[in-house]
Amino acid sequence: MEVIKWLKANFIPFHLFLGVTFVSSGLIVCFLMLLTFLLVWPFSKSLYRKIIVYLAYAHWSQFTFLGQWWSGSDCTLLLEDPTILKYIGNEHTIVIMNHKYDIDWLMSWILSERFKMLGGTKIYGKSSLRLVPLLGWAWFFAESIFLKRNWEKDRQIIARDLNYIKDFPDKYWFTLLLFCEGTRFTESKHKLSMEFAAKHNLPILKHHLSPRTKGFTLSMYGLKEKVPAVLDLTIAFAKDSASPTLMSILQGKSCRAYMYARRIPLCDIPTDNEEACAAWLQNHYKQKDDLYEEFVKHGCFKKGTEIVTYRRPNDLIMWSFWALTTGLPISYYVTYLLVTGSLLLQFCALVFFIGGIFFESGFRILFCFSSF
Repeated sequence: MEVIKWLKANFIPFHLFLGVTFVSSGLIVCFLMLLTFLLVWPFSKSLYRKIIVYLAYAHWSQFTFLGQWWSGSDCTLLLEDPTILKYIGNEHTIVIMNHKYDIDWLMSWILSERFKMLGGTKIYGKSSLRLVPLLGWAWFFAESIFLKRNWEKDRQIIARDLNYIKDFPDKYWFTLLLFCEGTRFTESKHKLSMEFAAKHNLPILKHHLSPRTKGFTLSMYGLKEKVPAVLDLTIAFAKDSASPTLMSILQGKSCRAYMYARRIPLCDIPTDNEEACAAWLQNHYKQKDDLYEEFVKHGCFKKGTEIVTYRRPNDLIMWSFWALTTGLPISYYVTYLLVTGSLLLQFCALVFFIGGIFFESGFRILFCFSSF
């Protein structure tokens, strides 16, 4: 076992193979998404969205494979009320979540995969993200919402894109992830955020940034006829977990997280009053902050019902399919060139090498939304 751990962390050919598999399969998926957009979207948006759910899963499941199969990471789910389990994965949902770690999104994706929700996940992200090769392109075709950090423009973008999403077919459930803090937590950002909070008489938080309320209130109003509830997630990592970073996952180090979930019906949120909705969000984040403080003190969430979730083989099968159809043939061809000394050796070896480097270093860049 120790040998395997060392190889995962240090054996560059493993990382090159993962990189080439990811890049080659991602190009295929994005090309199929483009064809679907050109040939199906103009005639049937409903059919387009049904197809995109499966294509998105074919791409994004490689990340959950890395999380729960390659690195052996896990996320324990605790529900405030166990009766909400029947709703998870069976309705359109807006998810709000704390944003303290590099891989909080990955833990939510792992649970999304287990509840068969992964293909329908969407994000609010910076407009530049749509230009990120592969992942950004896939988010674009999956109708994620990209913002410009200019409220006058973003107001129009959110209203327009939410109108599109409201037409999403039932039984093909979407999950729209919103990091209300707007950016990943750092000490420097926290200091500035709390100075702003004190100046404007907002709740003082220890473990969160003050939430940005405008996008949330507009989203609540725009989707209140489509989305029945908000799913609130608070995530924390165990003290004995590997460092919760993307590189830990790539190097096969196991991360262990706990996620506390609450389902909040939209009828309990004052969606029709912007000021009241903003105040509700501020108070809600104070509750989230107190909940996280409880975890810091005790090393666990002291309340909630633990729900056992199991790894499905689907993402393992999907990665194996791509590895056999793209990763292995390319690896074999490069090895063949190395043995035969073909004139194309340098070019093909360079392509292979760049693919691996793209994955190992670009892995973090692809998820730059973790700090947007």
